[in-house]
Amino acid sequence: MSWLTRVSDYLTLALFLFVFLRGSDVRLTSTADRLHILASGYAFDLTGWMSASAWLKLTQSAIASPRYFTLPAQRETVLEYLNLVEEIQRVEGEIRRVFSDPNQPDPYAASAGLRADLERLYQRYHAVAPFSESVLEMQVTTVLSELGLTAGGQPIPWVLYHITPLPKNLVLSPREVIRQETSYLLQPEMTLEEIIRIEDTVSQRLGYSTLVVEIGGLAAYPTMIMRTTALGWLSNTIAHEWIHLYLGQRPLGMNYDRTPELRTMNETTASIAGDEIGRMVMERYYPELAWRHRETLQLASRQAAPLRNFDFRAEMYKTRVRADELLAQGKIEEAEAYMEARRQFFWENGYAIRKLNQAYFAFHGAYADTPGGAAGEDPVGPAVRELRARSATLTDFLERIAQMSSFEELLAALRTSP
Repeated sequence: MSWLTRVSDYLTLALFLFVFLRGSDVRLTSTADRLHILASGYAFDLTGWMSASAWLKLTQSAIASPRYFTLPAQRETVLEYLNLVEEIQRVEGEIRRVFSDPNQPDPYAASAGLRADLERLYQRYHAVAPFSESVLEMQVTTVLSELGLTAGGQPIPWVLYHITPLPKNLVLSPREVIRQETSYLLQPEMTLEEIIRIEDTVSQRLGYSTLVVEIGGLAAYPTMIMRTTALGWLSNTIAHEWIHLYLGQRPLGMNYDRTPELRTMNETTASIAGDEIGRMVMERYYPELAWRHRETLQLASRQAAPLRNFDFRAEMYKTRVRADELLAQGKIEEAEAYMEARRQFFWENGYAIRKLNQAYFAFHGAYADTPGGAAGEDPVGPAVRELRARSATLTDFLERIAQMSSFEELLAALRTSP
């Protein structure tokens, strides 16, 4: 394929994805229009980010240099990237400590050596990061090809992601029922004071429960991924966000925002598939890290809180169920007081949740790939998990659920499946 043909194909694909696939911009409903008026001063420029990142990925694709690396060299590139991120975080932490020390008369002078080290680390980071991204894209692509989730060996769309500061997500839920009404992307650099101000303003003006949440990935194109040293999480999230793009070309993803049930079906499907694909990448290319990742997950599941036997998911499930009951009875103020009391209960047990309200459950409850937790007794997550359990392969599961456009279709499929 010539370079010009490759560029033409890339731009055509990017335009198609931008116009037709699920993005993270909000539908133009009246609530969304009013929200935009209130929050536009903090709006994240998704279009600008996509344009800049698409050009960056295009230049990487044109070079295609990681394809000429040996497999050991590809692996070492990713591991060097992770080591650089870890070292950058360590040095940044030391610099923060110097500037936080009340007994330090001249923090700029005291941190000069650290700041010089940080500059050198970032120079190396910016040189290595594009190659690390390309290597992981190729590795995920290889697994997708082996699963049969490609056309002619190529995923549609291509697996393209970029490590970047993630926008914050302002979530709105009606106060009388837990349901994500809409959401709005905000600038990553917002301070806590600004976050609280926009939450309170929107809540008072529009009458919704509001919460600004942090996200780890976003199905723009290229997809957006948070910087991390956890390769297992990174592999899972690259796959998770690509699955959203895969579904976005099919009925399930096209109807992502049509009902709360469809949103939960989408997010739970992407979580299940992302975890499975990410685990395959780890076991194939980084087996010793895959073992360490599994051990960490097992330890975390046994020790939900560091100092006591506290089951976070079970307690959050209990909270969601009771909040739903109170809201169903029309006791909105009582439900909100209960959730605030439970927030304080979580704090006492080692979990710093800034705000626990309808918007919290509307957002977190859609990720129902694991029983319990913020989803409460919502039947959608268990139904998606059951369809995966009855499917012979991950590909069979994805091909089947991707064609659904309602929760009723999922229930019908379960009634007729062995």
